[in-house]
Amino acid sequence: MSKRRISYFDSKRGRVEIIPMIDVMLFLLVFFIIVTLQMIPDAGVALQLATSTETQHLEHPKVTVNVDKDGTMTVKGQTVTQEELVALLRENPDPSQTQVTIAASKDAAFQQFVHALDACRSAGVTDVGVAAQPVTGDAPNAPAAGTAP
Repeated sequence: MSKRRISYFDSKRGRVEIIPMIDVMLFLLVFFIIVTLQMIPDAGVALQLATSTETQHLEHPKVTVNVDKDGTMTVKGQTVTQEELVALLRENPDPSQTQVTIAASKDAAFQQFVHALDACRSAGVTDVGVAAQPVTGDAPNAPAAGTAP
């Protein structure tokens, strides 16, 4: 009687391991969800912006400061004080390269807008934009808005 010798590799068949494949697929799903959420721009707070005949479309800024009509400042959905805004802007590695847009409600006191601008300057931010709504033709004598020097 001849004994057939079975080698180690002949007896094993390849099989697909499903658990590691599920782990990889879940990792990819989470990765793409996080990347997609980072690509969605900050919607900010719904404000009635002042109008201007000289508006320009700006690229999406790194930071948008919303000033409500009651004077509260909001950044990324969180209400901040002037001191907290300065600290938030200083967290960036190079504040002079940070782009800030101040979107003040048309009903907000001008002093509140100046407080937001002062906070940007105190943090070392030099690229500050002012958000304004383009004139639609029914308000020809609207005040102009631009960027701060």
